[in-house]
Amino acid sequence: MEHCDILIVGAGPAGSSLAWALSDNEYDVIVMDKQTFPRNKVCAGWVTPAVVENLRIDINDYRKEHVLQPVLGFLIGQIGSHETETYSEENPISYGIRRCEFDHYLLERSGARLKLGESFREMARADNLWIVNDYIRSPIVVGAGGHYCPVARCLGTKVKHSEAVIVAQETEFRMTPEQSEKCKINPDVPELFFCEDFKGYGWIFRKGDILNIGLGREDKDKLSEHVKAFCEFLRQWGKIPQDISYKFYGHAYLSYQHSLRQVLADGILLIGDAAGLAYAQSGEGIRPAVESGILAAQVIKNAKGNYSSKNLDSYRQLITKRFGRRKTTFDIAKMLPDDFKKILAHKLLTNHWFARNVIINNWFLHAYQQPLLINKPA
Repeated sequence: MEHCDILIVGAGPAGSSLAWALSDNEYDVIVMDKQTFPRNKVCAGWVTPAVVENLRIDINDYRKEHVLQPVLGFLIGQIGSHETETYSEENPISYGIRRCEFDHYLLERSGARLKLGESFREMARADNLWIVNDYIRSPIVVGAGGHYCPVARCLGTKVKHSEAVIVAQETEFRMTPEQSEKCKINPDVPELFFCEDFKGYGWIFRKGDILNIGLGREDKDKLSEHVKAFCEFLRQWGKIPQDISYKFYGHAYLSYQHSLRQVLADGILLIGDAAGLAYAQSGEGIRPAVESGILAAQVIKNAKGNYSSKNLDSYRQLITKRFGRRKTTFDIAKMLPDDFKKILAHKLLTNHWFARNVIINNWFLHAYQQPLLINKPA
């Protein structure tokens, strides 16, 4: 048998942030993940200054060995139409990263013991401890394994039948010098294009000679067709070279406002996408993952070894305070005719004030919400 104080299942930003937030408190933390790191993780990959501040990342140090693309604005439009708004500032409002690098960086500095390349198989309860994979004993297990987290399944989550699942396909690749020269995307200004029915959006983001293209929707019907049409639109409008070939990877996540996942039980917490915390409008999961990890660390510290569900319930309260109440009641907007919603959405999208202050500042940057304060030595 092997013992630890906290076992974290999942080595992404949520799990690494939790381990890092606990690293000055002499906890013996193990982070387990079925993948070895660095691992391929396709993601649009922008992090806001709030994430940088939450995690106390030294930007100048990070950019020495990793891709870090300053984002000065966003171009907004609709697939098949001209762009309607370019939001631009003098100072970075976000940063482009590669998840394969960013996740590895966070994990390396987490201070945790690592068990990489090991899948979570099972957990059983004995003497107020969890026994994971028949040999790791821990008083608390934290599920940080994303949408399909096995710890969430142990809490009764029926992953394949979860409500309000958002699905996406995306690709990220290095362009040849010739392709880089032909690519018309401004690295400082990622471009966002909403679907005609406004049930999702596509994006194209350049980070030097790295290009990321993707599209996410609220429904999974004909997703590949939507992605194919978006790429054809990008070609027709001359935004990407005609000779670019790529392979798309799919993933899914839950919208926080509609997720019904149980986030805790005796000796168990869920964080990040495992808890269904992605922002509803943008689908971003990095900041909620990081912040839920920090909030979970606060709860674990305050629990002082008593990890009963009653003693952990403050985590649920902190999540609600930070991200708002989940909207599990009837949504009157679903009763509006689709044509009416399309007209209304198009008018709002072409309104410069709405595009800047609501879509960008509120939905994508959450610029009005201050970073979390964490009691951790610098």
